[in-house]
Amino acid sequence: MCNEHSPQIHADEWVQVKSKEEILATLDANGRLDELPFMPEMLKYCGARVKVGKRAHKTCDPALGIGGRKMANTVHLSNIRCNGAAHDGCEAGCLIFWKEEWLNPIGSKPAKVEAAEAPLAPTGNAGCTEEVLHSSIRVPMAPGETDQLYVCQNTQIKFATQPLPWWDVRQYIEDYTSGNVRLTELAIGLLYSMYRTVAEAGVGVGSAMRWAYDQFQRAIGGVPYPIRPYGVPKGTPVPRATLDLEVGEKVRVKPYKEILKTLDSTYRNRGLYFDAEMVPFTEREYEVERRQKQIIDEASGKMIKFKTDAIILKDAVCEARYAICRRFCPRAIYPYWREIWLERVPKTAIKADNV
Repeated sequence: MCNEHSPQIHADEWVQVKSKEEILATLDANGRLDELPFMPEMLKYCGARVKVGKRAHKTCDPALGIGGRKMANTVHLSNIRCNGAAHDGCEAGCLIFWKEEWLNPIGSKPAKVEAAEAPLAPTGNAGCTEEVLHSSIRVPMAPGETDQLYVCQNTQIKFATQPLPWWDVRQYIEDYTSGNVRLTELAIGLLYSMYRTVAEAGVGVGSAMRWAYDQFQRAIGGVPYPIRPYGVPKGTPVPRATLDLEVGEKVRVKPYKEILKTLDSTYRNRGLYFDAEMVPFTEREYEVERRQKQIIDEASGKMIKFKTDAIILKDAVCEARYAICRRFCPRAIYPYWREIWLERVPKTAIKADNV
């Protein structure tokens, strides 16, 4: 059960991460606080002064489905992501959860933000030791097992959170009071939910409402209606394309209508799901941040190696605009992209834009 108190830290405030010794003293024998692990990858930020990105009073947990989850006394620091170094090179790049007990509010922006490397010497009076942080991330393998199981913050979300129904209005109040979401964003989200409910109700007005939505969004330079029928008939193989994209290359995400033609009846292309939250990135240009090769599966704890690399685009993260059950989730997960959904931007076009 979470030890919940009134939230003290809000979005855009500055905090200083406590020392390693102070943080270890808050952890149990498994290196956790309220079932949330403090991971070895977080040690290098001890002593750092960092801006809070958003409160993490709620989150999503794909391993448990599409619903929201409630988390107490937790924030995300601005773009502080796990590099997977202690987890055998997991490349998920997840935004790290920080308990308020691990942070000191400092109010104003510091002159310089820097991380202090944590010493390796064990501490004597802590509730946990650094050695435990490292040893607890791998589940001991039983005789005959061949797949190593890992423990990280995301595999533990189901234990560190509680179910959060979408109709619990308190979450939206905290979205606003925490500084996570502006009032206009809340209003737009509510209007979209109402509009979608009618459009998808099966009363014969869906096509007209989607058309009207697209016309309005086109007029204001917005995003097309994000839920459309898939394009590939059942039983027909989905198309594939190989661009051999490299890190740093500039790409343009194809229009949504073109991407739909590559998706099967489950909105997937060779197993990779195209989510409605990816629609806002269509017809825009991004830089390739990395080729995704392996991640830890949140449900099983196993390391999954991609049969075909997925593409990660710089600064393209889930904004939780459309999913009713997890609206305004601050987790900012990286979507995975198939190369067939992208097109390379010619270098001549890039040079012309820079002139």
